[in-house]
Amino acid sequence: MKKLAILITSLGLILSGCGPSLQNNEKVVQNSSKSKGSSIVPKYSISDDYYKTIVPFKDGAARGLVVQGLNSRLDVDEFETGLMRIAKDSFSTKDYLFQEGQLLSKTTIQQLVDRKRTDAQQADVEKKQAEANKKVAVPNIGLNPEYDPNAPGSTENKNAKSPIYLSSILEHDYLVKNSDGKVEVGGVVIGLAMNSVHYFNLDASQGGYPRETDISEGEMLSQGKKMAQAILDVLVKQKDWKNVPVVFAIYRQQAKSSLVPGNFVTYTKLSSGDTKVSSWKDLDEKYYLFPSAAAKSDYREDSTKIDNFKSDISQYFQNNFTAVIGRGFYKDKQLQELQIDIPVQFNGEAEIIGFTQYVTGLVMEHFPNYIKVEVNIHSVSKQEAVILRDVNQEKPFVHIFN
Repeated sequence: MKKLAILITSLGLILSGCGPSLQNNEKVVQNSSKSKGSSIVPKYSISDDYYKTIVPFKDGAARGLVVQGLNSRLDVDEFETGLMRIAKDSFSTKDYLFQEGQLLSKTTIQQLVDRKRTDAQQADVEKKQAEANKKVAVPNIGLNPEYDPNAPGSTENKNAKSPIYLSSILEHDYLVKNSDGKVEVGGVVIGLAMNSVHYFNLDASQGGYPRETDISEGEMLSQGKKMAQAILDVLVKQKDWKNVPVVFAIYRQQAKSSLVPGNFVTYTKLSSGDTKVSSWKDLDEKYYLFPSAAAKSDYREDSTKIDNFKSDISQYFQNNFTAVIGRGFYKDKQLQELQIDIPVQFNGEAEIIGFTQYVTGLVMEHFPNYIKVEVNIHSVSKQEAVILRDVNQEKPFVHIFN
């Protein structure tokens, strides 16, 4: 393995060493009808920024649906990690354990994300159920608006009036010890991933071409807030519901063509026993692509820093152009995290080591230490190196891959 000796002592994830044996971990009993027997809580935590999870890890009831519903891997990652970021304001990482959602079943979430059926469509579904001798009811609880392909009007006009607002629902459960020493659900966080663009296809008679219609943020928020109440109405009927605090957060995902993920727009916290969603707290979060006209217009100083960084990198390979693509995460209009990708064609190990050392120096020179920075250097076939510099970290961690 190639190694570069620019290590730091403050990066707990890397310098954690071997974890403790299970004998040093804590055994707990989960107080739930869906979980029987004892579980293990790891005693070791790599950082206060992360939740511990019980062992064995329990898959979410609706695992896999988020990947199906969102437009890109960027949105999938931000939707989940951003939801945990919001959770930390209500459920401390020191007092709560993380568990994937267990209250809303996969079937229920699929039904909620579906379109609401018209009376005729519902009658048709019930007729087919009866013909198949199936006695299981099919509730008509879809949160997206009705769409009748046989109604008057063009496909484009009907889709514009009734777009699919909600693309996915994600539930996270946060466990806490009760007075009996058992672990039970102490908080629930539910994310609603909303569309900024509705995609649809024209009818075959109209050519069958793909089309899209934009959804304004105001319209999206209005629909999302109504949907949160509808989900709460379903949640309180669940068998394992314990009248625990619930947080709803609304996420606006980007278009399929976007090179940056979307962002959470607002959230609300309900106290134990609340059955009505009322006040919401707006969030000021957004991702920017560097270079881009939007970044240059809204954050000219940061854009200039990255331009200068790119200019200095280009001096290393004078005969070859080196692309630099950055994604910056802003919260309350302050740059919090910066991820930079540098694709380079290398001809040997010495080039990789030399270039990585050079880029590491530029990271320290161009970006203040109140910004978390991650630089990924990769060739056509694989990632070659990573540079990580956490907030207030004097020296970065650098690793060159095999």
